[in-house]
Amino acid sequence: MPTSKIKSKKSKKTKNQQEKETPTLTLKERSAQKRKAAQARKEFISLVTNTSFVAIFFGIPLAFVGGIKAAFPAVGGILCMSLSYKYPREALLAFMIYVPMGGTITYFLGNSPVLQLAKDAFYIPVLIGVWQSCRQRGLPLIIPQGIKTPLFILLASCMITLFFVNGAQQFSPPTDVLGNSVSEKPFLMGILGLKIFLGYLPLMSCVYYLIRNKQDFLFLSRLQIVLIIVCCVLGLIQYLLLLRGVCQGTRNLEGSALFKASLSARCFIGGSLVYSPQENMIRLPGTFVAPWQWAWFLISSTFFCFASGFSDPSILWRIIGLGSTALVFVNAVVCGQRIALALVPTCFIILLLLTGQIANFKRFLPIGIGLVMILGIAIVSNPDVIADRTASFIDRWNASPPYEFITQQMEEVWKNVLGPFGSGLGRATNSARALGETKLVETYYPKVLHEVGIFGLIGFVILVTALTIICFRTYRSIKNRNFRSYGAAMWVFILFISYNTYYYPLDVDPVAVYYWFFAGVLLKLPELDKLETLESGE
Repeated sequence: MPTSKIKSKKSKKTKNQQEKETPTLTLKERSAQKRKAAQARKEFISLVTNTSFVAIFFGIPLAFVGGIKAAFPAVGGILCMSLSYKYPREALLAFMIYVPMGGTITYFLGNSPVLQLAKDAFYIPVLIGVWQSCRQRGLPLIIPQGIKTPLFILLASCMITLFFVNGAQQFSPPTDVLGNSVSEKPFLMGILGLKIFLGYLPLMSCVYYLIRNKQDFLFLSRLQIVLIIVCCVLGLIQYLLLLRGVCQGTRNLEGSALFKASLSARCFIGGSLVYSPQENMIRLPGTFVAPWQWAWFLISSTFFCFASGFSDPSILWRIIGLGSTALVFVNAVVCGQRIALALVPTCFIILLLLTGQIANFKRFLPIGIGLVMILGIAIVSNPDVIADRTASFIDRWNASPPYEFITQQMEEVWKNVLGPFGSGLGRATNSARALGETKLVETYYPKVLHEVGIFGLIGFVILVTALTIICFRTYRSIKNRNFRSYGAAMWVFILFISYNTYYYPLDVDPVAVYYWFFAGVLLKLPELDKLETLESGE
């Protein structure tokens, strides 16, 4: 019998099997589904109505005391937290959408400090819900279990710092040159510092338990690509508005103001920026509060775009992944951030080597050709921009090589740290400066050393090392090619961020969120792989 007939018989057989496996619903079953949907709508409307009443009840007094700017975030926060607790999976998606858009939303609505913490109105109710669910079902809250011991050791060290260093500072406040006590809140600073240090670690558990199947995973990964594309397009619009003179930036200022990021120079989206073309000075914030946060968004996006470009089962989404990669490259050039210009292409090459995709010739060739063509057109169209950015990077490297800068910071902190448990949690955290005096430490591991001392630093290194090893073993255990490829890209991201100490991306958005979030995604992939194998009947 010809092979074509055999294949047609097999395809007919599989179609018939699929029809049998997915029988049509009876009238009774359809009626039950409609009743369930109607009940869900009723519960949603009831929840929104009741929560709105409570939010307005508390919002009206706040409006009289602090004005609309105080009342509006409070009302929105109550609504958001109630809905997030009820619908944790949707809240987690809203959390991921808010992270790259938070800077733009914050300044669009008036630069309220509350709005800078608004994403936690999605995250905290989700975490509470996951914790309660784990208790009821007897499941572990700490995922993966392999980090449990190093995490407890690190937390113990942090608690010692909080109570014995920050606590001591609370009862013996520092004095100024005249001998007067300085008004500080060291203990609150310590709590905020601990929250920023480890507060998003439980995201791993939230993601692990809330991703149910392959469809949830693909939706999440594709949503991240859409967010990257939207943010990159907005970033290019911001650049064009400055280039055409629609936004003035800092070009009309004088002296040192030409080189400092200013909120008054804000253009279209994001926060503080520098744009002084007469001095060849540009630092764009994109959709974020500050330019260097935008740079680290672009760097981290390289890993997600790469993962989708090589791993998505749909060819359409692989092409979209290619397009998003090109947008990230272009933004890395025009944003003026030297670290983005250096690390975006470097990370792409590292991903090719460590994930083995360079050997996957059939997938790499079309992506490689497409990327080269897009970037080639961009380079030919803007040769002066490329030359300026490259020259700026080389000058900066020659003036202050990163390895010298990191070494200098480590030596300085080592000499001045108060003791083996540090100088106090939050003492090198920018967002804690409203609660007391803080020190600017521009590299991450010296910053950790300054806050929690040598014991806390060693504990943190052990924690991220354990997580990196577990994630490596996890992705190597995956058999599905697409899942394995995606997991490999996420492992390289975790490896890179775990041991990066240049600046402090693990302290602020978006990397402080993405690091723990996508570690949770990676840890879930083996379970999705097994589920996919069972459903396919292999």
